[in-house]
Amino acid sequence: MMKPDSTVSIHPAPAEEPSSSEYTVRVNGQSVFVYQARVSAQPINQVWPGYQRPIEQTELAAFASWDMSGPVAVEVVCARPVREVKVRPASRDIQPVLTDRTVRFTLDRPGAVTVEINGMHQALHLFANPPETAIPDARDPNVRTFGPGVHDVGLIQMTSGQTVYIAAGAVVYGAIHAKDAGPITIRGRGILDGSRFSRGQVSGMITAIHCAGVTIEGITIRDAPGWTLIPVVCREVSIRNIKLIGMWRYNSDGIDFVNSRNCILEDSFIRTYDDCVVFKGLKDWQGACHQEPLVDIQVRRCVLWCDWGRAIEIGAETLASEIRDLLVEDCDIIHSLDVAMDVQNGDRAHCHDLVFRNIRVELDDDQTRQVYQEKPGQVYDQTERHLSQLIAVVTAANAWSQDTVRGCVDHIRFENIEVTAWAMPELYFAGLDAEHQVQDVAIMNLRINGRRVRNLKDARFTIKSFVERLSVE
Repeated sequence: MMKPDSTVSIHPAPAEEPSSSEYTVRVNGQSVFVYQARVSAQPINQVWPGYQRPIEQTELAAFASWDMSGPVAVEVVCARPVREVKVRPASRDIQPVLTDRTVRFTLDRPGAVTVEINGMHQALHLFANPPETAIPDARDPNVRTFGPGVHDVGLIQMTSGQTVYIAAGAVVYGAIHAKDAGPITIRGRGILDGSRFSRGQVSGMITAIHCAGVTIEGITIRDAPGWTLIPVVCREVSIRNIKLIGMWRYNSDGIDFVNSRNCILEDSFIRTYDDCVVFKGLKDWQGACHQEPLVDIQVRRCVLWCDWGRAIEIGAETLASEIRDLLVEDCDIIHSLDVAMDVQNGDRAHCHDLVFRNIRVELDDDQTRQVYQEKPGQVYDQTERHLSQLIAVVTAANAWSQDTVRGCVDHIRFENIEVTAWAMPELYFAGLDAEHQVQDVAIMNLRINGRRVRNLKDARFTIKSFVERLSVE
């Protein structure tokens, strides 16, 4: 008799959930259920409010999830012929072994990776979690537990002191909102699914307004009808080990920190059909925003896949007294369509003391140019290979500006940025006027395809007017 494998905890799967027809997965020899997730097949979009996106613009991807406490052997069998395979992020340095239609590799630690067969389409996403701890007591009256199986719950309204626990093997069709609450906790290893909401029916899959002490950990969020996770005028928000997948509908941002402070996002995977991680100041959003500052937010060890828009964005709405002390560190951008790292100051905020450090950007894919849809039935006809901008820093009014007052941007550092790209990506900087400049920008140890950029001639810099003291070291 074989001894149980204590290294791996395999999650149960609901009988009602369809499995992927493209992939089978085994971890340390044990079968892992492979879920389906609808994603964008082509970058054609329409700004809000628009209409529901036609299914013809999408494709099916797949994902699987388990817990692990040590290195594991992963085996993936693909239903279609395999010409090439990439396991991202490249920083994990995973060297897959391909035999016919079977891919084998070792994961030495938890984290999210993608297995991309014959290019970026119909990818497999693997979510290896650390062992689950602090499972709440289902008998606690302040705990709402969803065990393995399918649950159709609609909108859950949380109040102070409550916990929502979505267990491994649970699929909860619904959304979670809280207002003037805290502390609140949302955790588990299951799935929160928004596919049964129409576009605009809920403000977000998880929305917290005027909350203090928000903890979100471990769950997977699939198919948001719009923005996905939105802390609005919140403080002390902790988001760890969440996975966002299956975002294909228009404007499906990942995580939007709105006029909030003292927040942390760590060890998460975010694939979206609009900006992945966003820092915003909004005007009177559901009566909640009144120019509150956006202060002290840290993002670490995340893997980002952006199918439309910006992977990391400050703006474009910046209606806040100031936006400062933001840190994005030790993250992998494995696909980027428009801009990898973006600061768009379109309103009044003074944006300053912003740090992007130890960021790896992979631009060696087959993205094509994004197109705004102008009429129903429009066919996406772009075939030319498109290269995302690497960095954009701009002070100017834009289509989303909500203010008549403009701000400025200063004291930004881009440190230890490692880029692989099929061509030289653009770095773009532009101020508005003498009172609303972009200034004091430091680019330190930028490497593109292994070559260090030591001056403005070593890379593709576009520097417009009212940009002062931009240094390259």
